[in-house]
Amino acid sequence: QLVELGGGLVQAGGSLRLSCVASGRTFKEYSLAWFRQAPGKEREFVAAMGRDGFTDYKNSVKGRFTISRDNAKKTVYLQMNSLSPEDTAVYYCASKSSGLPTADVSRYDYWGQGTQVTVSS
Repeated sequence: QLVELGGGLVQAGGSLRLSCVASGRTFKEYSLAWFRQAPGKEREFVAAMGRDGFTDYKNSVKGRFTISRDNAKKTVYLQMNSLSPEDTAVYYCASKSSGLPTADVSRYDYWGQGTQVTVSS
């Protein structure tokens, strides 16, 4: 089970940090990712992190967003800086129990319920 926290309303140029708390004994073995879905659009990859610390990002968020994890707290974070209205979406965390992290939405086993991020201009 994954539970996201930290969404909300922020002005353009502002920052938010999303958290996703997981249950399960083998969290440290998981690959983790953040996706987002804007109204009328498909769910898209944002960032991913492997169990070894490898990270990958959507090009448009590189340098602005940072994914990180705390295995002791079974939590994955997404620090979002320099937000723009184009970042407005429902953000989802996802996990996969085996294999490398990927941008392919179909490869993830578990999903959170999503948290709304709204960036005003």
